[in-house]
Amino acid sequence: MENKVEKLRRALSMNQEDFAKAIHVSRQTVSAIETGKYNPSLELAFAISDFFGKSIEEIFIYERGNKDEKE
Repeated sequence: MENKVEKLRRALSMNQEDFAKAIHVSRQTVSAIETGKYNPSLELAFAISDFFGKSIEEIFIYERGNKDEKE
């Protein structure tokens, strides 16, 4: 799943630490979300979308299908 968290955070001139405090997670969690190594829970995705004033769909891009499938 791709996301626009880093882009939106940087647009507000926020560092990862301040953003993490604002959404009540660790800086490491923010880093993992931004790099795509961690998909947030639904509750955290809502917290992120509320923070930015955007819908979950505007921030998180989910592509259906298995990337490992053979065509």
